[in-house]
Amino acid sequence: MKRELEIYIDGACSGNPGEAAIGVLVQENSKRIKEISKTIGQGTNNIAEYSAFIAALKEAALLKADKIRIYTDSELLFKQSTGQYKIKNENLKLLFEEAKGLAEKFKAVEIKQIPREQNSAADQLASKALKKRQAKMVASVFQPIYDTGEESPSSRG
Repeated sequence: MKRELEIYIDGACSGNPGEAAIGVLVQENSKRIKEISKTIGQGTNNIAEYSAFIAALKEAALLKADKIRIYTDSELLFKQSTGQYKIKNENLKLLFEEAKGLAEKFKAVEIKQIPREQNSAADQLASKALKKRQAKMVASVFQPIYDTGEESPSSRG
């Protein structure tokens, strides 16, 4: 049986460069079958977009897809991957080459640029990962200095 997937991708950054995250929504026959929402460390928004693209290709391979259609709101990613823009940044060249190698494993890979409003599900997944990461960082700043059961000097009265 031939398996065709529609995949929505997005990258997000808190600062550019800054903490980066990806969002990937995989659908089959318009039904959600997989979501990826995770941070990827420090990077630029473009690195996050390419990382989401690579994650989508890897997930499609795991799901044994034959044909995939990838939707992105990134003009740069779309135009570089379709040869309309040259890739000047060395980091993006490496990511492009990785994506190209992964894409060659499928019978067909189509990439489409869509308006940001039509990519809200992937955007929310990327943003959710960033917010979780930021919440963990804030929580770690406010970790108690004393172990559980140990009194702080001010609680003795």
